[in-house]
Amino acid sequence: MRRWWLLLVAILSIPVAWAAPVGSPVAEHGRLAVRGAQVVDAQGRPYAVHGMSLFWSQWQPRYYDPATVAWLVRDWRVSAVRAAIGAQQGGYDAQPEAETKRAETVIDAAIAQGIYVVVDWHAHQPRPDDAIRFFRHIATRYRGVPNLIYETYNEPLPEYGWSKVLKPYHVRVIGAIRAIDPGAFVVAGTRSWSQDVDEAAADPLPFANVAYTLHYYAATHKGELRAKAEDAMRRGIALFVTEYGTTAANGDAPIDAKETQTWWDWCAKYGISTLNWSVGNKDEASAILKPATQGLSGWSEADLTESGRLVRAHLRTMR
Repeated sequence: MRRWWLLLVAILSIPVAWAAPVGSPVAEHGRLAVRGAQVVDAQGRPYAVHGMSLFWSQWQPRYYDPATVAWLVRDWRVSAVRAAIGAQQGGYDAQPEAETKRAETVIDAAIAQGIYVVVDWHAHQPRPDDAIRFFRHIATRYRGVPNLIYETYNEPLPEYGWSKVLKPYHVRVIGAIRAIDPGAFVVAGTRSWSQDVDEAAADPLPFANVAYTLHYYAATHKGELRAKAEDAMRRGIALFVTEYGTTAANGDAPIDAKETQTWWDWCAKYGISTLNWSVGNKDEASAILKPATQGLSGWSEADLTESGRLVRAHLRTMR
């Protein structure tokens, strides 16, 4: 009798706000995990999420809004969004409370919609103390919530070696998260703007339920990067595309629709999750909104850039 009473107390202690809407991606698939070289759902079935990344939080904060998340779910049919929390350059380093609040706003909106949310430490330089402070707060507030995906380092620069710099960084940051939320699903950034996944495969992190970040921009990165990624997966690590573009690596023209489709087909073949860069109206080709577009939601075809129209059409086929 006492056991049943304790179980009832535990169930009732779960915040109602965290309950995923019936039929939503999180309600159907639960917390993600890694099995071998594959991301799987709570039932152990291979599962990939697809959606949109927001722009750097300190530079386009207006889209860190529940209305934007809701529209992406309703009209773009995303199963995940990414909160790209700027770590430096006037972001968390200058205004930690404001950046943390932006992360919480997007997380809460994703939970309300029943989709996954990548909480991205959007940095190029390793500053583990700030990252640990941020992720400890997030892990404490959202401990056990299945929607969360922790991305501990967006795009490490080439000068930061995997084994000497990045692996110790991830061990510290992931260790801090797992001390609070042992079941947290984590995606770890790799060297050279998250492209040298082969190095991570040769010296993987000492944790379960960790995938490794692969980023590509279709007009720049082609078969050579796919071959490197395939080698990494053969060695047994799971990959997760937390950011990709239809454009060149600088985020601007040209748009390569043919190579974008090649990448989409390749990711589908291997069951790899993808999030497109980016939700914003910056005057660059990778933004999904034209500079004149001001609304947070309700965008028409005329409000979208060429990349926005291409990605929206693709995402609407994925759910």
